[in-house]
Amino acid sequence: MNTICTIKYIATLLLLTAVHATLHAQMTSNDTLLRKLHMAEICINNLYVEEVDEKKLVEDAIKGMLEKLDPHSSYLDAKEVKASNETLQGSFEGIGIQFNMVEDTLMVIQPVTNGPSEKVGIIAGDRIITVNDSTIAGVKKSREEIMRCLRGPKGSKVKLGIKRQDIDELLTFTVTRDKIPVKTVDAHYMVEPGIGYIRIGSFGSTTHQEFMECLEQLQQQGMSKLLLDLQDNGGGYLQAAVEVAEEFLDNNALLVYTKGRRVPERHYRAKDNGHFTQGNVVVMVDEYTASAAEIVTGAIQDHDRGDVVGRRTYGKGLVQRPIDMPDGSMIRLTIAHYYTPSGRCIQKPYTKGNKKDYSMDVYNRLKHGELTNSDSIHFADSLKYYTLKKKRVVYGGGGIMPNYFVPLDTTQYTKLHRQLAAKSIILNANLRYVDKHRKNLKKQYPDFATFKQQYEVPQSVINGILKEGEKQKITPADDAELQRTLPYLKLQLKALVARDLWDMSEYFSVINESNHIYRTALQVLKGEVTEDTYYTSTKSKAP
Repeated sequence: MNTICTIKYIATLLLLTAVHATLHAQMTSNDTLLRKLHMAEICINNLYVEEVDEKKLVEDAIKGMLEKLDPHSSYLDAKEVKASNETLQGSFEGIGIQFNMVEDTLMVIQPVTNGPSEKVGIIAGDRIITVNDSTIAGVKKSREEIMRCLRGPKGSKVKLGIKRQDIDELLTFTVTRDKIPVKTVDAHYMVEPGIGYIRIGSFGSTTHQEFMECLEQLQQQGMSKLLLDLQDNGGGYLQAAVEVAEEFLDNNALLVYTKGRRVPERHYRAKDNGHFTQGNVVVMVDEYTASAAEIVTGAIQDHDRGDVVGRRTYGKGLVQRPIDMPDGSMIRLTIAHYYTPSGRCIQKPYTKGNKKDYSMDVYNRLKHGELTNSDSIHFADSLKYYTLKKKRVVYGGGGIMPNYFVPLDTTQYTKLHRQLAAKSIILNANLRYVDKHRKNLKKQYPDFATFKQQYEVPQSVINGILKEGEKQKITPADDAELQRTLPYLKLQLKALVARDLWDMSEYFSVINESNHIYRTALQVLKGEVTEDTYYTSTKSKAP
């Protein structure tokens, strides 16, 4: 064995010597560094004292290079690419259900309308006990493992064992997997006569189509003013943002432009008159509104098409180009910056290679008072820009600063509520309650309007949550904290019940009642406040 090892070692040394000589002979000013990197990989793989994973070695080298650049250049392995594409491309292949885990058992919240599961008769409240005769209930499988069992190629079949309330025997359904749409528009509804609401959760390949369907439905119901909710929208496809933005503007209006070191400046303009160019618009944003969502916000604000309400957006204005690798992995490399029509760079400042400080930016905003007090926000004159029609002052320097600032209410979520939510006590209580009373609730509240007006969460549900909290040593500090917790807890539970009986539009219709940005945006849209009167009236109210 020693002789064999020695021979292999000598052969490796000879190989490396030959490679070294060849590399030196062929090196030019253009490829010296690339060959240096290649040689380092060969040396480590062949000479290092222990076995190395060559694939991981190369991936770590790529990640190491990207980590020294901006905060958004990144490397994704093949699995991460697939998961990312499912969200952005608007579909995945599976059985088509919304589900949650209740006591180690998968419970169907809603089957996707016209999806594979609904077509074979699976209904809300069903519990999936087995998948292809393998038990998944009560065996403490992770959510990811269960999803892998349920997903599969379009056309493939999966046999599900279902436990249904009031039926003793296990029901069996064979589901043929299919393409399942992933919605990026979370909700839409009429707030009141003439005023509509649309919430976009992210920007994917189907966003414009979804948005237009919602817009047309609301217009048919008499909508003339729109609340566009982009809170917590982390962005997505540039093209999707462009398509949505141009629906608010006239033909040839500049929507956004990009500039980079090695790529030509590119201007994105509206290709036609939009379908909502007249009615009033208010855009709702917060500190997690980013990227593509900032493009839409900036275009509407710069063209004086509508007002922006909330808090300064995240400030993600870097353009990533996807570069596909042969093994299915991908590099997302920053090649340019986004600029709003007035010339503002959306990207906030960053230090190359320092992702830690960058990731702490929102926390630092809170610490410095920016999220809670408009007086804490200061801009240099050099960051001053002007809107294109009314010449109103807007500011660059990273993110989109709203016309109407709404401070973060740090008292809305008590410590008690945060702990109950973190332990899933609230969610699980709701799931059990709806599962037990679904039929009676549907009978008592045949439509959402009746539910919203009349429904109140039973005290027994609240008591059960508090009792479960006590079991897990989660108790209010005093009666005052309990009383501060109850109003939002009850509203949240009502919203969750609405979601489980109907869908996300009904959920947001309820929960938005507690959203300060939403309430202010509604006032602005109805013309109840102007910027001057708003800031004058809120000075004394700022925390």
